[in-house]
Amino acid sequence: MSTINVSADYESTANPTARDFVMPAEWEPHAATWLSWPHNRDTWPGAYERVEPSYRVIVEHLAASEPVLLNVLNEDHEEHVRNQLGNCQSNIRYARIPTNDAWARDHGATFIQSRPNGRAAKTAAVSWQYNAWGGKYPPFDLDELVAQRMAAFLDVPLIPSTLFLEGGAIEVNGAGLLLTTESCALNANRNPSLDRRSVEKELMRCTGAHTVLWLPGGDIAGDDTDGHIDNIARFAAADTVVIPVEHDRNDENYRTLAENRSALQHACSRLGIRIIDLPTPDPVFYDGHRLPASYANFYIGNRVVLVPTYRCVSDGNAIDILRPLFPGREVVGVDCVDLIWGLGAIHCLTQQVPA
Repeated sequence: MSTINVSADYESTANPTARDFVMPAEWEPHAATWLSWPHNRDTWPGAYERVEPSYRVIVEHLAASEPVLLNVLNEDHEEHVRNQLGNCQSNIRYARIPTNDAWARDHGATFIQSRPNGRAAKTAAVSWQYNAWGGKYPPFDLDELVAQRMAAFLDVPLIPSTLFLEGGAIEVNGAGLLLTTESCALNANRNPSLDRRSVEKELMRCTGAHTVLWLPGGDIAGDDTDGHIDNIARFAAADTVVIPVEHDRNDENYRTLAENRSALQHACSRLGIRIIDLPTPDPVFYDGHRLPASYANFYIGNRVVLVPTYRCVSDGNAIDILRPLFPGREVVGVDCVDLIWGLGAIHCLTQQVPA
């Protein structure tokens, strides 16, 4: 596949307005899935050598049914990635878009699509303001440019947002509902001068949602995102949300997950949305640190759903619960014990481009 070098100063000349667009649900058809290939060893200290093989597994599953776009640093890094992927080169396209880290969901563009009007849909890219999860991990000079470079790579209009936000902080059902958390979107380390209504208006402007459902969020053990929604609650259909529930009252995640489950029940009961509970994995530790392992961090591809697994009995239970929710797709477990040491899993690493 061809490689395109992208300049840092790309600006859209089409200048569309976000109100002309809507963010499709993740299960709607993709033109591609986008990832940033890892290179920052500080993200996985002592485990980096096992991370690239985990990436290969994800790429192989996705490339079987849709194109995969991979951000790489430069020509040498691209060659390294090609060697890592070996025979898995079909359906892969490389973008020389340098990054500070690998979390494409968070530093990348959020893709939206023109509203149905009888003509072919057009795609645009939302560029959120980015400060590495509230300034936690400098430098982030490259990551804050990734969204506009992705727009340039695809030659689609860029719609800048005023919000400091990461893609993992929002979840949509494609029918007007958006889920997010107070602990992240309203955090003083991101948007200190904005109140809830101001944040809601900008989220609706950029995604086409008409209703924002707020959960309290809060950090599950080991989380560094201030409570991203993609570890807490996910749409599985326009009328279905899945949410992890901890049954052990002595577990440190019990109260956080219970509060989110209660808030979700209150919000969904008036909308006729069903809630399906997911289990939680056994606690995952690395070097004495508990990690933010969650089955909610799955990714919905065109023909496959990739579910993070953590080498425990509840892995199978989570897959069995998710499988009937995605008819026509293969629901596959992907071992994320090494990936989660970087404090994220499959959904954090991927970003869908709507067809």
